[in-house]
Amino acid sequence: MTDYDRRNGGPRGGYNNRKRRHRDDDEGDRRQQRRRYEEPLHIKVRKQLLGVAESPLKRTDEEISSIAKLIVDNYDDADIRNQFLNLAVQLVVEQPFKIPFIAAIVLVVNPSKPELAQEILEKAGVVIQEHLELGAWREVKLVLRFLGCLQGLLEGDGVFPILEELFSRAVDLQTASSEDSLGLELVKIILLTIPYIMASSAKGLEEQALALLEKTDIIASTPHALETLVNPYPGNDDDDAQEAQSVIGLLQRQLQGESTQAWKLACIPRPWNIVKKEEDDIDHAAADKKHALPAINVPSPAPSGPRPRLPEIYFSVYADQEIETVPSTADIASSLLRDSLVDTINILDFNRNATAKFLIDLDCYFAADTFVKRATQFDKLRNVEEGRSTWKPEDVAVDAVFSQLLQLPAPEHKLVYYHSVLTEACKVAPAAIAPSLGRAIRWLYKNVDQMDLELVYRFEDWFSHHLSNFGFTWKWTEWVEDVQLPMIHPKKAFMMGALEKEIRLSFAARIRGTLPEPYQPLISEAKEKDTPDFKYNLEHAPYSEQAKEVLRLLRAKAPDTDIQVPLSVIEDTARSLGVTDPLIPSTDAYVTTICFLGSKSLSHVLSQIERCKDRLLSIGTQSEPARRQIIASVMGYWHEKPGVGVNVVDKLLNYTILTPISVVMWALGDQLGKGQGLVHSHVFEMVSSTVNKVTNRVRQIVVARNAPGLPADQVAILNETLAKEREEMGKLFAVIEDALVGVAEGSLDAMAESADQDSRGEAMLRGWGGRWLRVFKRKMAVEEAWVQEMLEQGESRAKALAAAAEGQAQDQTMEGMTEGGVVNGGGVANGNGMAEEAKVDFDDIL
Repeated sequence: MTDYDRRNGGPRGGYNNRKRRHRDDDEGDRRQQRRRYEEPLHIKVRKQLLGVAESPLKRTDEEISSIAKLIVDNYDDADIRNQFLNLAVQLVVEQPFKIPFIAAIVLVVNPSKPELAQEILEKAGVVIQEHLELGAWREVKLVLRFLGCLQGLLEGDGVFPILEELFSRAVDLQTASSEDSLGLELVKIILLTIPYIMASSAKGLEEQALALLEKTDIIASTPHALETLVNPYPGNDDDDAQEAQSVIGLLQRQLQGESTQAWKLACIPRPWNIVKKEEDDIDHAAADKKHALPAINVPSPAPSGPRPRLPEIYFSVYADQEIETVPSTADIASSLLRDSLVDTINILDFNRNATAKFLIDLDCYFAADTFVKRATQFDKLRNVEEGRSTWKPEDVAVDAVFSQLLQLPAPEHKLVYYHSVLTEACKVAPAAIAPSLGRAIRWLYKNVDQMDLELVYRFEDWFSHHLSNFGFTWKWTEWVEDVQLPMIHPKKAFMMGALEKEIRLSFAARIRGTLPEPYQPLISEAKEKDTPDFKYNLEHAPYSEQAKEVLRLLRAKAPDTDIQVPLSVIEDTARSLGVTDPLIPSTDAYVTTICFLGSKSLSHVLSQIERCKDRLLSIGTQSEPARRQIIASVMGYWHEKPGVGVNVVDKLLNYTILTPISVVMWALGDQLGKGQGLVHSHVFEMVSSTVNKVTNRVRQIVVARNAPGLPADQVAILNETLAKEREEMGKLFAVIEDALVGVAEGSLDAMAESADQDSRGEAMLRGWGGRWLRVFKRKMAVEEAWVQEMLEQGESRAKALAAAAEGQAQDQTMEGMTEGGVVNGGGVANGNGMAEEAKVDFDDIL
């Protein structure tokens, strides 16, 4: 009872006492005040620097002045000084949009603290030299852009000598090989640096810029030998192809045009103009303080870097609109905006949310009148007064993402990353991004029959994936007329492929419910079944009794000898009926049964394959047609859901039950027909993923072989393995090419013997053959070029290491002799240490 009284304000106090205590506190205000927290100044500098120019609600010039004042007033604080130096250069290579604003802070700081400006130049020099040695050319370009924005601070010619040196390396590379692409990259870096130099606070640089442009014109204006290989719109024949627009060719023409207009470069922000506003308050002698650019050495020969390169083609999904929502290719802004966007997208691949935010806030980082207001409706652009920009920031951002998603021969990151960036952007600003995506989808669909086939399937993958994130809603009524097209028409094939992939991401009944009535027949009722029927349950099916027995035995987990009995009966019956290879019908019964038992999920089918692996392996060794029958049976069982079948075939490849050649021969031989097999997206998916397995294995071996310090015996083993794998890769591509050439030229036996094939249908099939052929010729060219380049790099590195080791050995020998003896028999002990550091796990490679 006492506890109860205390809890409820009993005789020992409670509510009344608390009330009296509060009243006393109000009268005397004797409460202890909470100490106000003030964050350290270096943290404040960090936050302000990270957020510079990000908010449209803040004046950028005030942000820059605030940061500069904070740094100048606290220059003696080592934490603040180091924070600024390190973070500023880090932002330059990680957030390209902010480069002009970081440069502006340095320019504002310089009159008061020129020593800090010198420090950051030295820091930038160290960073750019490191990236030059590694061949990290994007980072080199970004640091050069930063230095270009600081041209007004630099003594002499500033950045121009570095650009001249880069041009010399480009000339050397182009002279050595007409197919070189690294030289193009160096010229591109030069051309993208010039605009920022010309927009900087420096004056009187027109002659130097023009002289450099005259030099780059030789390389930039010459069509590259491999440009046609990466043209996104090759058409169906040479007469149909659209001319590819080289990125460096466009840049060259655009800069030449700017030179005739006094280098307006209207889209580049000029935050350094804040210095002019404060000229009355500063020491002019200090303001004019110039700094020497640190010595920067461009290696010769220039290192190629980690990624293979092909000529870069300018790609836009907003071409030919009645109102210009993105810069035209005649305007330098098209290249400058695209370059900053693409770098931001590819650098921030680890954080799609941050990337999406940068895309949405694009207009914060460029000159004030570059874009119309965000989320302006397309129709309202007609009301924009003449002479003002009609560029929509969301269109420019979406265009840049698609340029990477649909880049040939391959994007820098996995395709799903670019999918996720568009999804996030759509979630962050649906009113702005969704209409832009809608117009992009319509434009891509309109050009499906002219687009490179690999890009069509990337578009198809993204389209179905994107719809799955937004309730599978799309205005299908816009394409309703195309439902009546023949199955071999590219637009109908795209439509069927997209619906099939939607079903993979959901289920057939759900997708059927999102479609208008004319589309309903495209999704059959059989697709709604979770488990396809077991065809041997039909009494009239050949070998049905024996197949049912195989099913019973497999369910009972009977030994293999028992399962062989009904399979032998099937083979004997087939032999008596005159079947050439009796193993084919028995394999069909066996594999169809495995698929039926494993139809609940992928884990179920993998469990069945594991149990039956030995017999499945033996089938391939006995008969190549029977091995291909394994594929036929899998795809036959899952014919209503071919995506599942492709997944199972992929797992059978991993188990080495199937070989890459057998998959290709089935897809482009057994199932080719008159070329109709090329129409189905799942066939392309199967062949493409199989080829990727082979090429990835070759790449893994090359990387392992190039490991530094590898012992000679291991190098020899890897060289032998590499030669075999390259030979197998060559055979695979030869099989693909032989099959596709027949379709592309119309010389396939089935096509030649066909009397009822109409001329338009035959032309479409030949178009399919040509588009497939182009894709796999490109893959072969890219892989051979990559392997050759990496082998040459490996040889060069090995020679350099050998020379260094020999020099070290001689030094040790001389040192030992000086001390009165020879060290370790001539100083070769160090070589064993290097070899120990470079051990390779051969179980994974061989």
